[in-house]
Parts: sequence; structure tokens; C-alpha cells
Amino acid sequence: MKRFLITALSLFVVASAIGATPNNDRIFANINDVDSPFYYPNLILRYKEGKPMSKEEYHHLYYGYAFQPSYKPLEVNSAMARVQEVMARISIDKPSIHDIDELIAAGLAAMEHDPFSPTLLNILVYAYGASGDRVRELAYSDHLNGILRCIEESGDGLKEKSPMHIIMFSHGLDYIASKNINYLKGRIISRTVEFVPFDFPKDKVKGFYFDYSRIYWNKPENYTFKRERTWQFNNLKPREYK
Repeated sequence: MKRFLITALSLFVVASAIGATPNNDRIFANINDVDSPFYYPNLILRYKEGKPMSKEEYHHLYYGYAFQPSYKPLEVNSAMARVQEVMARISIDKPSIHDIDELIAAGLAAMEHDPFSPTLLNILVYAYGASGDRVRELAYSDHLNGILRCIEESGDGLKEKSPMHIIMFSHGLDYIASKNINYLKGRIISRTVEFVPFDFPKDKVKGFYFDYSRIYWNKPENYTFKRERTWQFNNLKPREYK
């Protein structure tokens, strides 16, 4: 079971005013307006620099990414193989400096394809913490919480008509894993919604619904999608901040 380095997030929440269903037209207009505080080139630069960001900024960053040329959710993230290789051999409690440096380099390379992956953000929080870089550790922790909260507030996920919205299939699984819930194989129930059941009901909830429609906006012709499970690492424990 994956463990996430997150601060307290409620298990089931009511969507906030900026959450609800992401308004694609409004987001598109804002991220392309050079005079808007949500102009995308400025937002992504601040994100990569580890600057503090508001809920609205994360909202526009995450869902605005679906409009960017670099958004290619159906392409394999080849850099993840290197991340997985390092994670498979690393000693979580006492990692070597070499392994941590390589893990950071691999994680940053993989984020070029999937900059909002909770898995990668989680790994980088751990890696920077292990390296003693407190500033980047906290910055990536804030990003991790910001992205998970953004997904959480996009819908309650309890019904097909009120799903949480994701831009990568793995992000929905990461969100569930961040709640320390084991999940079973997801199933597509409509052209835009997937249901991911829990192995055991949690607070009478049997699973979450996710809207994956953005993933297929620019689907290549004759493309057959093969689902990959998210990367699992069993011994990466949450870091406590005091």
C-alpha cells in the first residue's frame, strides 16, 4: 500500500466554491490572458520554482494543463522506469547519497511528462527530505497537498454525476492511496466516468467516481489504451513536520 507524505486532508469533503465541476471555458480564458493572475506560463514557472500557491492557482494549473501542448496523457512516461529502478533498490530508512541524487534527477525528469503526479511529488518530498534540503522538501509537500486538494474539491466522487476530475488515470488511484485505502481494479461506466471500488467499504462508501474525459480530448486515431498501475512503494512513511 502506498503511503503519502501529506498533511491532514478530510476523507470525504463537500466541494468548495472554486471546486465543483471545473469550468473549462473559464479556465482556458484565464490561462491564456496575459493580464490574468492565472496566465499559464507564469503559473507553471512559479510551480517549478516551488513558490507558495493558492487554491485557485492550483485549480488553474492542474486543469489548465489539459490545454497545453505538453499534455500527452496517453504517452508512456519512459522516465518512470528510472524512478522505479532507484526505488526498488533504495534503502528507505538509510539511503545513500548517490541513490538520493539519482532519485531526485529521475523524479524531476519524469515530472516533465507528468508535472502533477502525486506519486512523483511524494517521492520528491521524501528525496529532498533525505538529502537535508528542507526548503524543497516543504515546497514539494505543499505542491502534493495542493494537487490532492484540487482533485478532492472538483467533486465529491460519490456518484456518477458528481465525480472528481482527473487529468491522468493514475491520479485517481493516487488520491485513493493517499487516504490509506486499498482499491480494486477500476471499471469504465460511461464515456467520461470511471468507478474505482475499495477492497472494503469505508464509512459506507464503496468507491470513488472519477471523470477522465480530458485524457481523451486529443486521442490519436486507432489508439488502444493499456492501463498501468501506479508505482507502489511499501516502506515510504509519512514525514512529520513540527
